[in-house]
Amino acid sequence: VLAVWLVFTLFMGGLTVFLLVLMPLLWQQLSTLFNELPRMAAEWQSVFLLLPERYPNLITDAQVVQLIDSMRGEAGKFGQWALSFSLSCLPMLVSVMIYLVLVPILVFFFLEDREQIGQWFRSYLPRERSLITQVAQEMNQQIANYIRGKFIEIIICGVVTYIAFAYLGLNYAALLALLVGLSVVVPYIGAVVVTVPVALIGLFQWGWSDQFLYLVVVYGIIQALDGNVLVPLLFSEVAIICAVLLFGGLWGFWGVFFAIPLATLFKAVINAWPRTEPVSAE
Repeated sequence: VLAVWLVFTLFMGGLTVFLLVLMPLLWQQLSTLFNELPRMAAEWQSVFLLLPERYPNLITDAQVVQLIDSMRGEAGKFGQWALSFSLSCLPMLVSVMIYLVLVPILVFFFLEDREQIGQWFRSYLPRERSLITQVAQEMNQQIANYIRGKFIEIIICGVVTYIAFAYLGLNYAALLALLVGLSVVVPYIGAVVVTVPVALIGLFQWGWSDQFLYLVVVYGIIQALDGNVLVPLLFSEVAIICAVLLFGGLWGFWGVFFAIPLATLFKAVINAWPRTEPVSAE
């Protein structure tokens, strides 16, 4: 009971800090970013218009106009999506409020009644279930290690990134740090995707200056330390890459998202599968 209340208190404390401290800061920076987007687009358009003068052999005026028109079309589609999303936010906000009440209650009872839930579930399984038990035990241990490692990795990457970006004076440091922290959930691909907004905001703020170079170097060091130090040691690097390629090719984004748990399940089944002993020559 003491352990249940301790874990539940930590969970509620983390949820309270996220809602009362992080969410207002992230919402403020996100609103500021959306207000700055038209000015950013105008400045980037002026930069694109200068490209034919500087590099006449590489790009023409027609290509620049075509690029700007395509960017305006994509911006228009994004604006329509944002408008429709804002109109449909009310039911989602109601659902979020409901989950904010239900999830803490479910967490408490799942912790408190863990044994009863397990006994009820095991009552529907066959009595001879040695293979299932072995797979479940290994999956429980491996998935627990994976989730614990990913949670620690998200916290460390997010905090270190925020400190580094805030020290450099980068705009929207908290928002970008959140994206960098969440990007580690999707191996390799997440880091590549998040690099784009970090580089664009840094380039828009400082241009091609030493400050932008410092940002690129610091961000590269953070990603290198994450990939070589903080990645959970469940699999080798080759196995992680193979799992991402295999399950991503089968099920797209969700295959990449669940690549490591699915590979863990596959590994547990292989380890638990009965093997025939080789027949001796004698």
